[in-house]
Amino acid sequence: MQKTVALHTLGCKLNFSETTAMGRMLENEGFLKMDFNEVADVYVINTCSVTENADKECRHLVRRITRKAPEALVVITGCYAQLKPAEIAAIPGVNLVLGAAEKFNIGTHLREISKNDAARICSCDIDDVNIFEASHSVKERTRVFLKVQDGCDYNCSFCTIPLARGKSRSDTIEKILQSVEAIAAGGAKEIVLTGINLGDFGKGYTGGKKHGENFYDLIRDLDNVNGIERFRISSIEPNLLSNDIIEFVSGSKKFMPHFHIPLQSGSNKILASMRRRYKRELYAEKITLIKLMMPHCCIGVDVIVGFPGESEEDFLDTVDFLQQLDISYLHVFTYSERDDTHALQLLPVVPVVIRHERNKILRSLSYKKMHAFTNAHTGQSRKVLFEMANKNGMIEGYTDNYIKITVPNNPAMQRQLVNWVV
Repeated sequence: MQKTVALHTLGCKLNFSETTAMGRMLENEGFLKMDFNEVADVYVINTCSVTENADKECRHLVRRITRKAPEALVVITGCYAQLKPAEIAAIPGVNLVLGAAEKFNIGTHLREISKNDAARICSCDIDDVNIFEASHSVKERTRVFLKVQDGCDYNCSFCTIPLARGKSRSDTIEKILQSVEAIAAGGAKEIVLTGINLGDFGKGYTGGKKHGENFYDLIRDLDNVNGIERFRISSIEPNLLSNDIIEFVSGSKKFMPHFHIPLQSGSNKILASMRRRYKRELYAEKITLIKLMMPHCCIGVDVIVGFPGESEEDFLDTVDFLQQLDISYLHVFTYSERDDTHALQLLPVVPVVIRHERNKILRSLSYKKMHAFTNAHTGQSRKVLFEMANKNGMIEGYTDNYIKITVPNNPAMQRQLVNWVV
């Protein structure tokens, strides 16, 4: 009888691309893929560990599975699995913990375990993880997330990602172009380039061979690929967003006028404590240049509130800085303590209730920014890539500059680029 598997992703777009790659591998090995809410023989949870909530959600999902399908095998992989394998193995119901080097060997490991075995940990020292594993999200989607880079050589004081994913490494442009052609053959219209530190593309080893390509080389070559109509850059550090990249996107045939650029704080004091590699002045320069070359460009910003040492004055500096910037929306993260990070040593600690208050203030600002950005384009005709209909009889899509459009479903518009008045 054919075994069934259900997969679930916690965290970022990179995790999503890897989960779907694991799903394809298991389908090729004879598994039937199920929805995660259905009863299956195997459940795979690809975890994040950026915040404490991600850890808690993983535990909650395991409890849910054991109630729903007590005989199923439960596999945990991803960042949380690499960072805290023993902690995860101790969760009742977990059968297999796969670290960063083993997640793409999942089929082999599943053949070697049974439900009655003690929880097995298959992990390694993160310094030994130096191979790039290509992945992309499901080919049936209108928009595909394509992983082109992994790992990070930065050591921001709040972040565990280098411990969970290892050193910066990336695919070669040649292999990426082959992946893009395969994705195009599957009917996708848009590809989102993903990575842990995209601007560091070209660094590290692939298959034991170092290559010296860079992100500008990659986007220039992708712009000439047939079959894909849109590319987006998921997130790029401000110090790695070169003026050449901005200029290229402004005149590109296929790269959308949309950047997501982490800021984290508008206070230079806090940026230094975070061990970020830029000051707010550089960030402002990048935003000014983008808007000069592409006034219609959508710009998203990551911000962390409640970092140790963030005074009320520091926070108000951040609010004032963000209000002045010509940006479109914010992703606001409430700082949470992570083991093995330098930030644990920093004082004073910001009370949790104040962290949440600051989060609400910035989320309100984000709403106002996105509302203003959308209003500025009201009445304009822009191309919208519509996706599949949702359960409420509506269809959603995004303009080139990332304004969300939701309208009653029209089957003729599904997975199509349509000229639309915002």
